[in-house]
Amino acid sequence: MVKKVAQKPSQKTVDEATQIARATQKPGQDKEQTKLIAKGIQNGIELYKKQQKAKARAASKAKKQSIKQKNNEENALPLEDIVNGNRAASNSLPWILLVISWLFFGAYIVLM
Repeated sequence: MVKKVAQKPSQKTVDEATQIARATQKPGQDKEQTKLIAKGIQNGIELYKKQQKAKARAASKAKKQSIKQKNNEENALPLEDIVNGNRAASNSLPWILLVISWLFFGAYIVLM
């Protein structure tokens, strides 16, 4: 089993939490109480950052999947067009050859 190593919070997060706790400090509040409030705010900030990272990963994954699906669709369409285009060309070719052969046959009859 893999142990989760507790990461030390960044100094920026600690400073921000402390600043918010001091700004909301009430008269007569002990330093210990302010430290506890700062710790709670710090935990909230860390949780928020984790959630934002998870959302960013999910959005990135969805974006990659949509790009991959779009590329697959683009690659599939030209093959169908080529197949359909070849069928149209192959359907008209026998008729063109038939008309040319009848023209040559008519010219042969007229010249003989």
